[in-house]
Amino acid sequence: MPDTPVVTDSSPTATPTAPQTAQRIDSLDVIRGVATLGILLMNAVTFALPIAAYKNLEQAGNETLLDTAIGVAGRILVDQKMMALFSLLFGVGIVIFADRAAAKGRRSIWLSLWRNLLLFIVGLAHTILWDGDILTVYALCAPVVLLLHKLPAAWLFGIGFAVANASAVLSLLVNSSIEDADLGEVWFIGGELSDGVAGLFLLDAFGRALGLMLIGVGLFRLGFVQGNASQAVYRRAAVWGFGVGVPLSAAGLLMNTSTDWAGSSALSGHAISTFGTVPMALGYLSLIVLWAGRNSGGLHARFQAVGRMALTNYLTQTLIGLAVLTTALDGVDVSRTFVLGFVVAVWGLQLAWSPWWLARFRFGPFEWAWRCATYRSLQPLRR
Repeated sequence: MPDTPVVTDSSPTATPTAPQTAQRIDSLDVIRGVATLGILLMNAVTFALPIAAYKNLEQAGNETLLDTAIGVAGRILVDQKMMALFSLLFGVGIVIFADRAAAKGRRSIWLSLWRNLLLFIVGLAHTILWDGDILTVYALCAPVVLLLHKLPAAWLFGIGFAVANASAVLSLLVNSSIEDADLGEVWFIGGELSDGVAGLFLLDAFGRALGLMLIGVGLFRLGFVQGNASQAVYRRAAVWGFGVGVPLSAAGLLMNTSTDWAGSSALSGHAISTFGTVPMALGYLSLIVLWAGRNSGGLHARFQAVGRMALTNYLTQTLIGLAVLTTALDGVDVSRTFVLGFVVAVWGLQLAWSPWWLARFRFGPFEWAWRCATYRSLQPLRR
């Protein structure tokens, strides 16, 4: 592993494990901040619109040409990609936590498992409010990452890529046997999802999460996410990532639109888009690292702060979204343009409140509670 600055835990829902005076790797905080804000673009659709509108852009939320453009851009540039960034950084965080715990003479594996058990409990509570939670998936994948994290980077990339795309390959194989009724509420408003398709989407969620986490570990071992590569390497990675990923994502969308969003193209379109997820995640990662290395201004610091409070910001996004879009606007026809306006408003709120909070406190409120539970002792909070 390349030489790096002393760091704290840098998973997407990280709790620092080193003193607050320790140097952090700025790029990890900034990437995590972008991923945390970006994931709201995905989740807000499910807060405001029927579940089917998330994957099938024709089901709801399209009242104007702008609504359609927002849906298309979201499908190509955001869907799965922000979650991929989130997953990459969570894999990194697992390794940092385990490595630092071992360096301090702690039983790193058991402490990591306990920490992720606590995260699983938090995720279960989150699921009670909203069934799109990802924390439970990360917590269940964490033991596998701990088991494999010392493999060479090439092995981590190979296993990660295969696991991340396994459900897409399976979807292409079974697509012809899937009927409209099997897709239920995932593709059409109303109806019930068949057990087979539900299992396929469950495999997709776990496979992409685990695969991206392993790829993240490999990139961390090479120093890529820390910004240790040359700018030329990051530029090439960005060009390659978007050059491969965007056409694949667009092709998946085109497959759906060419059949007027018929159920017969649901799984195949989703699968082709999935093949573009890993390249685009690498492209986004490269661009963010380049930006993090060149910029140290106010906006850069705000994204860092959002990233350091990722767990708090992720959970409060759900609370705000459910309060506004699901409860207060219940029964109101909401467009994708309105949802985007809501997302931008929440971004502004979190970019403002995160640095304000961290100027006064060592951790975000949920990060602090998770830290206290992890070490089973009251931790200092105020600066």
